[in-house]
Amino acid sequence: MAEMTRPFVPQNLPALVKAAFNKARINGDVTYYPTQVAILSPGSITFQLRYAPSLALKPKAPKPKEPNGKPFNPFENPSSAMLVTELPPSHRLVLNKFAVVPEHFIIVTREVKPQTYVLEKDDIEATFACIQAYHAEGQKLFAFFNSGPHSGASQPHRHLQLLPVERMRDGLEDVDRGSEWSVLVERLAEAGKAPLPFNVFTATIRSDMSPEERHNAYLELYRRAVKTVFPDREVRSEGEAEISYNFAMTSNTMALCPRTAEGLKVKNKSGEDVGELSLNGTVLAGTALVKTQAEWDALREDPDMLLDVLKKIGLPPQ
Repeated sequence: MAEMTRPFVPQNLPALVKAAFNKARINGDVTYYPTQVAILSPGSITFQLRYAPSLALKPKAPKPKEPNGKPFNPFENPSSAMLVTELPPSHRLVLNKFAVVPEHFIIVTREVKPQTYVLEKDDIEATFACIQAYHAEGQKLFAFFNSGPHSGASQPHRHLQLLPVERMRDGLEDVDRGSEWSVLVERLAEAGKAPLPFNVFTATIRSDMSPEERHNAYLELYRRAVKTVFPDREVRSEGEAEISYNFAMTSNTMALCPRTAEGLKVKNKSGEDVGELSLNGTVLAGTALVKTQAEWDALREDPDMLLDVLKKIGLPPQ
């Protein structure tokens, strides 16, 4: 078998992303939604909760012009304003058009591939190459992937999302216990056993692993997750995924959690429904996002409500 072509990532990737984001924001090509932030500690978990009131006004994707036309795909032919860089041979980097975290960018397949398929070796390798480019500059990158109807996925074109960890910390210096927050999956890997109310599988990875070894580490996490949901099923390592799940990766950790629900209703102290907390792959970073004042108030007043949501989004820990 021929050796895969390693992805080419510019050495100055963090500066490239920062410049592209700032330019696109000034020109109106990217919308940045400022947030308020608080630290919640349901059980022994440290989570950051962010509130973005203007996100409720986010425009919806345009509908197809023809009755049976294809939905708009922002990743297929991105504009020069949204393109950060090509990532030969198989991917490209684009900005997230609606950003809650500054410099949020996305790795997409150049060829249209399904979001619901098992990730391929070049998907993992291109993502890890971006993580390493940040690591070389003394910075951290959190990558996550949403797959399936319960995962928080929205776009069907395959993509993984990338968040600079320092920008995920924005505002934490001004809130009580802000310094206690760090990326959740790395805390889980260090602790050895997840103090979470849902099942998460983790693996340690190294920069000297081969692309095959890194991909196999992901496939093993996926296999274990599928076996937890369907104990008697033979697990395929390619094609349509058999479960909804979130996957996350940092420079030293992979994590994968099977999902059974996207979120749960949020209630106030009177027991009235005030909204719904939906969680995507950023749950593996230890972050959650709300769009209304009522949700923001209810979760801060009763942090254990977040614990109730976390208990319902996946499988119980083993």
